Amino acid sequence: MFNHARFQQQFLAAFGMLVMLAACGPAASGGSVPIPASTLLALTTLTPVPPSGASGAPGSPTPHPTRSMPEMVSTTHTVRPGDTLTGIATAFGTSVDALMAANGLTDPNQLVIGQTLAIPVVTAVTGPDSILIPDSEAVYSPAFTEFDVTAAVARHPGWLNTYSETVDDHAMTGAELVQMTALQYSVGPRVLLTLLELRSQALSAPELAPEMETYPLGYVRDNWDGLAAQLMWAAGSLNTGFYGWWNETLWTLDLADGTRIQFSPAINAGTAALQHLFAEGSTYESWKSELQTFSETYQKLWGDPFNYTVDPLLPSDLTAPTLTLPWPTGETWYFTSGPHGGWDSGSAWAALDFVTGERNLNCVRSSQWATAAAPGLVVVSEGGMVLEDLDQDGAVGTGWVLLYMHMAEEGRVAPGTLLETGDSIGHPSCEGGVSNASHLHFARRYNGIWIAADHPQWPMVLDGWKASSSGTAYDGTLSKGGLVKYAEEDWTVRNAIPH
Repeated sequence: MFNHARFQQQFLAAFGMLVMLAACGPAASGGSVPIPASTLLALTTLTPVPPSGASGAPGSPTPHPTRSMPEMVSTTHTVRPGDTLTGIATAFGTSVDALMAANGLTDPNQLVIGQTLAIPVVTAVTGPDSILIPDSEAVYSPAFTEFDVTAAVARHPGWLNTYSETVDDHAMTGAELVQMTALQYSVGPRVLLTLLELRSQALSAPELAPEMETYPLGYVRDNWDGLAAQLMWAAGSLNTGFYGWWNETLWTLDLADGTRIQFSPAINAGTAALQHLFAEGSTYESWKSELQTFSETYQKLWGDPFNYTVDPLLPSDLTAPTLTLPWPTGETWYFTSGPHGGWDSGSAWAALDFVTGERNLNCVRSSQWATAAAPGLVVVSEGGMVLEDLDQDGAVGTGWVLLYMHMAEEGRVAPGTLLETGDSIGHPSCEGGVSNASHLHFARRYNGIWIAADHPQWPMVLDGWKASSSGTAYDGTLSKGGLVKYAEEDWTVRNAIPH
């Protein structure tokens, strides 16, 4: 039995040169890794129930990302599988003691699925209602089809234009790091560049102060030095805010001065993404100031952000693509992870994981092939990552795109390849991420939006096997007819999927 990686992915890659801490990061020795409260807000399985009847599925946006914010003191939550009082308290910005008192509970460990809990949350401040950017700027959407990060950086005389960083013996330019972060996390590159200019003047200042060179996005933490790590933090934080808003799992922000912010119901997911990022380490006044400065900086660099609006990102008549199991007919692979982050924990639960039948493979490159789940065009094939564009227009921000992760360099399909269903993608391995077991991490996104594997409208269905979540990341099932397979870290009949 292997201990499959089950925590945050981390970025450290660019076009085949930068090795990532990627889609399925490790938990030490099978144990748990402490998760900061800000991350738990995105990972939580909660679905708050506002009076408006708005709905949201954990891990993926609804087609129309607007909501009517209830008074927090009257919010209720219906207990789902995997819920805990600690998780509920974290998501709603309250305490376990307050939840127990409000609901007459005497034992915090005895929740009943279907039980309705009153959520006693008091927030001091409702945040500003100004919409800063459209949602299509926050994600790698069709708005970036013609955007060239390298050219945009080259137009400025600043530090970023001459920056390079060596990771695993490969030197990458600042523009390459921004572009790959945007592609991997599916966040808007204009937003990342604006944040760099706001925090360190990386586009306009030829030289930066030493601390700014080390932490150019201002996230000063051990092991987060260098541009690659700083971009990873920013992209993850933006996604946490974006999907937390759209899925109605994130309602409040806690600032460093103790102020608790309740989101205004008038904002959008893109604005929530920025409000979440700027909350890190901020006082109330500095938080408001940076939100204003972001707008000014963006306008100076790119003009009116709403000139780039693409709406809706998820059309109401959208249909999910028909997909086959991503391995050859006649082989049996094993379902090891249910719905979890498509890229890092802040993104939607877009991914499923599979391993071959080669027992005790560890991180040896598999001799078996992952194969195309649908016809498409290979746009990116580097650093363990293959992005297949199903509409074949060559743009990863438009239409349906499939991610095949941890594909070994040897034998990996080349960029520009037109694929038919069943064509070879590559050999599962540990490349492109920290994992102690070779496997395939498989996910979808549409117009830059990560689509949850268990989305109620567009669930992932592979040859009739439909994905469902237990309410906890990495857990879940695949069902077909009367058969049910369970995500498990083993090779048994319970998770064997024949093709």
